Amino acid sequence: MKSPCQITFRNISHDETLENAIQDKVAKLDSRFENIITCRVVVEVPHRHHKHGNYYNVRIDISVPEKEIVVNRDPGDKVEAHKDFNVALRDAFDAASRQLENYVEARRPQ
Repeated sequence: MKSPCQITFRNISHDETLENAIQDKVAKLDSRFENIITCRVVVEVPHRHHKHGNYYNVRIDISVPEKEIVVNRDPGDKVEAHKDFNVALRDAFDAASRQLENYVEARRPQ
């Protein structure tokens, strides 16, 4: 990656354990996909779903040549699962990995 990953926490206090988990996931993506220019990760706990309890929403913005890949893992039907940070993070980075694989495949010469 050409620049360090930017990690932002919203409506949640900064936590070194969470940040380290994010950095590990970013490092794995960076080792698999060499074209990543920048990566921004936003972790938030929205206040609007009190009837379901608090859950984590993870957004990942990845810049690669000629494209911006955006993953916004709002839990949808998986509200209960996304009460666990590790599950929300896994789902977001799995989606990012799939989008990066599609990007690489589309750029391959036919």
